[in-house]
Amino acid sequence: MVDDAVAPGKASRPDASPLILHAASEVVGFAKTGGLADVVGSLPCVLARHGYPCVVMTPLYRSTRAARVPMQATPHRVRVPLAGREIAGAIWQSTLADGEVPVYLVEQPEFFERDDPVSGAGLYQFTRLDGTRVDYPDNAERYAFFCQAVVQAIERLGLRPAIVHAHDWQTGLLPVYLQKPGHPGADGAGIHTVFTIHNIAYQGVFPAEVLPRIGLDWRLFNPEQLEFYGQLNCLKAGIVFAERITTVSARYALEIQTPYFGCGLQGVLSARRDRLTGIVNGVDYRIWNPAHDPLIASRYDSSNVSEGKAICKAALQRRFRLPEQPRAPLLGMVSRLVEQKGLDLLREAAPPLLAEDGVQLVVLGDGEPAYRRMLQELQARYPQQVGLALTFDEGLAHQIEAGADIYLMPSLYEPSGLNQLYSLKYGTVPVVRATGGLADTIVDVTPETLASGTATGFCFTAYAGSALLEATRRALALYRGDRERWLQVVRTGMSQDWSWDRSAREYQKLYDQLLAPAD
Repeated sequence: MVDDAVAPGKASRPDASPLILHAASEVVGFAKTGGLADVVGSLPCVLARHGYPCVVMTPLYRSTRAARVPMQATPHRVRVPLAGREIAGAIWQSTLADGEVPVYLVEQPEFFERDDPVSGAGLYQFTRLDGTRVDYPDNAERYAFFCQAVVQAIERLGLRPAIVHAHDWQTGLLPVYLQKPGHPGADGAGIHTVFTIHNIAYQGVFPAEVLPRIGLDWRLFNPEQLEFYGQLNCLKAGIVFAERITTVSARYALEIQTPYFGCGLQGVLSARRDRLTGIVNGVDYRIWNPAHDPLIASRYDSSNVSEGKAICKAALQRRFRLPEQPRAPLLGMVSRLVEQKGLDLLREAAPPLLAEDGVQLVVLGDGEPAYRRMLQELQARYPQQVGLALTFDEGLAHQIEAGADIYLMPSLYEPSGLNQLYSLKYGTVPVVRATGGLADTIVDVTPETLASGTATGFCFTAYAGSALLEATRRALALYRGDRERWLQVVRTGMSQDWSWDRSAREYQKLYDQLLAPAD
C-alpha cells in the first residue's frame, strides 16, 4: 500500500459509504480494562450515525459470557496456523450498545476464556502467589491468532471493509497479515489501514524466536520493520505497516516523538510524523451526563448545579462514611493504581492537604499492591477524611464524579484521559498535570482566563508532590474564597463539547483522505 497516494488536504468523501472495520482486544460492554474499550465501544456508533458504517471485531472472553452479553453463534469458522499446528476458532455475533453496529467475536477458549477475577486472572495478565501481576507467556500467540482470525473472518463473513482500523499492540500485527500474499489487502489496493496508539508504554514485545510460530517471515525482522533491540515489537509493527497512525491527543502525538515519552519508539514515530495525527478521545454523553445519569443521587445541569451537586456530595459522604459537611472540600480520584497515574505525587501531597481544615478525599481503583497499601495507610491515618474503595465499580465512579468538588489527575503521562472530561461535564473542577490530553483539554485558572471566561481547571507542570499540592491549594482557595468565580469555572467546564461527535469528525477527515482518489 502506498502512503503517498493521497494529495495533502484532500478530504472529499467518496459517494459510496465506506465500511470501517475496528479491531480491538477489548470493547466496553464485552470486556474492559481501560480507555481503549470505551473508545471502541463509542466511536463506531458515532461514525455510523454520521454515515460511515462500521463493524467491530474483538475476542470472546470468559467475562463476556459471564456478563450474559446477548450474542449468537454464526456458522463461520477460522483455522489459523500457529506454532506448527492449526488452531480452530468460531465467530459469534452481537451489537454495540446502540444496537446498530455489528460486533463479531472470535471464540477460542484456550486463548481467550482464561480470565477470572476471583483467581486474579485478567485479559492480559495473571496474579502470582506473591501478589505481583505478570503477562501471560503466550500473549504473542494469543493476539497473533486474533489478528489472523480477523483477516480470515473478513473473507468468511463476506465483508468488504474500505479501512481496517486497528487499536494498540494487540492488533499491531494486523496490517502485517493483511499484506501477506493471498490476503485481502495484499494487492496494495484492497484495504487501507489505520493504527491507533492508545498508550505507547504498552508495546507487546516478545522474543524474536516467536516469529516463525506466528507465521511471519524472518525477512521482516530488521530495524526498519519488526525488530526492536533484538525482539519483536507488535506496536512498532502497527506503526510501520499501517498507512496512517493516530494517537489520542495532539500533545501526546508530539510527546511520543521525544525520548522522555517515546519509550524507545520516538525515532520510528519521528520518521513517520507525516502519517501521525493526534485526535482527542471523546465522551459518550448518553452515559456520562449528570442531567440524566441514573447512577447518581440527583440529576442536575449547569442551571441547578449547586443544588444537584450538594445532594450528590452528601450521598457520596454517606457512602464512604465521612462527615456530611456541605462546605468541606471533597477531592475525588478514580484511577488504576499504577505509577502512570501519579500515585507517588498523591503520597506526598495528601498529608499536608488533609491536615488543612475539613478537606476530604475519596479514591476508587485497584492495581499494584504498593499503592493499595499506601492508600490503606492513608485511610487509617485519616479515617474521618479519607474514603477508599479498592475495586472497579462503574456506578461508584459516576457517584464520585457527581459528588466531588475537585478531581485529582496528577498523571506522569496521560495519552488522552477521560476522567478529566467526565469531571468537566459533572461540574467537578479538575486539577491536572499538564501532559498529553490533559494539557489539550484543561485551561488553567489564571486572572486572564477567569477574565476571558475560558478557565476550566487547575494545571501544574513539574512531576512533583509539591506541584500537585500547590495547584490543589489554588483550587481550594478559589472554592473557599470566591463562590461566584468558582461557579463560573464549574459552568464553563460543563459547557465544553468533548463529545464523540467532535472526535468522529476528525476521524472522518482522516478516512476521507485515505479514500480520496490519487491525482
